[in-house]
Amino acid sequence: MPPPVPTAPHVVVIVDDHALFAQGLALLLESRAGDTFRVAGSTTAGEDAVALVGRHRAGIAIVDLALPPLGGVETIRRVKAAYPGTRVLALSGTEDLDLAAAAMRAGADGYLGKSADPEVLVAPLLSIAAGVRVLRAELLDALLVAADRTADGLLDRLGERDIELWTLLARGLETADIARPMLVSERTAKRMIASLLHKLGAANRIEAAALAGRCGLLDEHPAGR
Repeated sequence: MPPPVPTAPHVVVIVDDHALFAQGLALLLESRAGDTFRVAGSTTAGEDAVALVGRHRAGIAIVDLALPPLGGVETIRRVKAAYPGTRVLALSGTEDLDLAAAAMRAGADGYLGKSADPEVLVAPLLSIAAGVRVLRAELLDALLVAADRTADGLLDRLGERDIELWTLLARGLETADIARPMLVSERTAKRMIASLLHKLGAANRIEAAALAGRCGLLDEHPAGR
């Protein structure tokens, strides 16, 4: 589906299982930045988020990550799949690094804790509307430290076969080109790649390649060796 047509003011929808919080947030945005943002609607169910965005042609969706039973991460993934042009700000009542990372991997354009002063939401929303990703500095630092720690121990936890596969994957080779040097069928190579991505905690090949660069894997195994 095509992305929503940009409008002024920016059309916002809120997906939060606490209706009172959504109402308060809507009132805040309208009172503080009514010329810039218009809250068009809200829902307490993640399953309804895609329809809500489409119905209002929303340019911004504010999504709470605690959305039973679907979950905020899956809600974000569905919204971005259906409307890639819609910007998503993820909100969470916890400082869970894994949850923050999962939200950003799912396509969130920003992540803020609900403990933040609601009045500071206007500036992040403006940044997100302009195409800039937003993440609080201390949380970004924590995510980078966690990523570095993960990278430091990965090579020790993987066998030679996994490292060989990871290197080929990081070079951007297609599955068929990976299968040949690994001496397996293309179907087996697909299963091996899926297993490797799970071991790496990577959502896709691009993340796996970026992690390989942080680990120095491509420096140790240059192309053409």
